[in-house]
Amino acid sequence: MPSSRPIPIGVSGRHLHISREDLDLIFGKDYQLTEDKPLTQPGQYAAKERVTLVGPRGVIENVRILGPVRSRTQVEISFTDARKLGLNPPIRDSGDLDNTPGITIVGPAGSVTILEGVIIAKRHIHMTPEDAEEYKVVDGEIVRVVCGDERKLIFDEVLIRVSENYRLDFHIDFDEANSAGVKTGDLCYLLKKNGEVKVPEKREVVRRLVTEADVREAEEKGLKIILVKGTIITPLALELGLSKGVIIDRR
Repeated sequence: MPSSRPIPIGVSGRHLHISREDLDLIFGKDYQLTEDKPLTQPGQYAAKERVTLVGPRGVIENVRILGPVRSRTQVEISFTDARKLGLNPPIRDSGDLDNTPGITIVGPAGSVTILEGVIIAKRHIHMTPEDAEEYKVVDGEIVRVVCGDERKLIFDEVLIRVSENYRLDFHIDFDEANSAGVKTGDLCYLLKKNGEVKVPEKREVVRRLVTEADVREAEEKGLKIILVKGTIITPLALELGLSKGVIIDRR
């Protein structure tokens, strides 16, 4: 049975990865994306640039681009978004774009219509080889994940993706997150097929930025704050958290 160590949840909104060629068409030749904030996975970032998606029956504005540029443009939306746009995209792993719907992407300098590239991302867990060994799973394996509190759900058909370049994270979209009442930073637990992992009674939370106020709030609510790789914590928060027994450091 795999370890019951919790996995942080990352909720992904609609976004697109863009090719160099398409970026030139909608923002101008040799345009460079502007990094807004880093993402959980190393080397990935949310850009400041946003575009408009135009489908057969609807439009969605202010859709964020994720960088860096890729070899092929890929648009990731939810089922709710797909209905608004009038599309019927398949559930696919990232990069599996053959025989998917196209869409028109509008930017400040022009527009481009891609013939393929719109998907609903298959829910998945990023992890390192060390994580995979701990959880006793392999790259490409399909597992189940339990998450949520009052609206607890078990997600089936969760793809395991293993790489030295990954950081532990369970990726779902907003439709999936809302169904379970969870948000980015909440925790989930991995289940092998037909297996079970006991969820600890005392809840734990993962934070990317921890302040003294966060520590005091956690103490009041009887929570533990987990520090993972990349977490930023203020010196006062660390000192207080350790003294109160609130901090679990897994960096």
